[in-house]
Amino acid sequence: MLRGGAPGGLLAALEAPLERRRGEGLLRKLTGPDATEKVGLVDFSSNDYLSLAASETLAKEADAEYARARETWTGTRVGSTGSRLLSGNSKYHEEAEAMLQTFYQGESALLFNSGYDLNLGLFACMPQKGDVVVFDELMHNSVREGLRLSRGASRPFKHNDCEDLRAVLEQLRGDAEVGNIIVSVESVYSMDGHCAPLENLCALCKEFDANLVVDEAHGVGVFGKGGRGLVSSLGLDEDILCKVCTFGKAPGVHGAALIGPSILREYMINYCRPLIYSTSLPAHSVAFIMAAHRVMEREAEERQAKLQVLIDAFQEGLAQETELSRAALVSPSAVQGILIPGNKAVIRASQALARDGFDVMPIRSPTVPRGEERLRVILHSHNTVDEVRGLLRSTLAALRASAPEEAMSA
Repeated sequence: MLRGGAPGGLLAALEAPLERRRGEGLLRKLTGPDATEKVGLVDFSSNDYLSLAASETLAKEADAEYARARETWTGTRVGSTGSRLLSGNSKYHEEAEAMLQTFYQGESALLFNSGYDLNLGLFACMPQKGDVVVFDELMHNSVREGLRLSRGASRPFKHNDCEDLRAVLEQLRGDAEVGNIIVSVESVYSMDGHCAPLENLCALCKEFDANLVVDEAHGVGVFGKGGRGLVSSLGLDEDILCKVCTFGKAPGVHGAALIGPSILREYMINYCRPLIYSTSLPAHSVAFIMAAHRVMEREAEERQAKLQVLIDAFQEGLAQETELSRAALVSPSAVQGILIPGNKAVIRASQALARDGFDVMPIRSPTVPRGEERLRVILHSHNTVDEVRGLLRSTLAALRASAPEEAMSA
């Protein structure tokens, strides 16, 4: 194996920023629920909102669905063998897209390997020269990276601030050189738990002839009949251009789909590079997507009700402790946040919770702005009210332990 550790070599150059991150307490590493330090901890960190990822019901449904696909579609292979435009397409992929189109109440559906791939490709190729994408300042990295590759221009607006968005839209509509305007938001923001004011956003986009794109990554499963998401729960499917529905969170599987106009689907097939140049999802992954949506159709609302009980219990616990309520982010969703400023302080708080038996991730800057570091608490339908109450007691203790350091660093 080639070794490049000589001074001035490539590996030495790569090692320097890693050492910097290590010294700042920002070095990332791979871990998981089966890691030694996490075994036995109560899960308050995964995106498995409806607890489907570990569901035996889903596992059995997916196995049966895969067997059905192999029997129904002659020639269904274990691997997809190529991109959708080469050898990686199949009648089974198209069956899945027809199901997703119906489920999410759209004109068409187009499968992607992940939500990141979808957002990256969509925002890289959809905006045309002269178009402007106006995006919420807290939009996911995948959208921002797509915009860097785009022929169009882009500019942010203040998070969930419809007045600021109005000001931006008024300015753009006064510029004769601006073409189409695309507004990009998330239905639920993953680091704050805030829900977008979708009804007001739809009204603004209609007023200024703008096209609204909604990322439902954290809304699918948690909101709406059968888990169809926040857009559908508000009856706004006809008021948006398209929505991004991902399956790696509440549905408990993998992949994503663009739900929108047929002409947009055709355009993406022709111009979206992550779709054109990526080997497609294999049949087994498609089977899990199909199975997850059948399970959600049957069970999502019951699981949502359990989740709502836990959200209410969390909010009630916050209200009973002034220190917690002051540090908490306001959130109606399964994503809750407790601000503990400082990367080292929030890491220590997370470690304290782990010693008490709870797996809660510390969210550090620069993922969130400096001074807004937080414990990100994810509630799931498999959690219990007693677990939530125990978590809040431990969080209060961790918050109090961090207070002296905050005072010294202020």
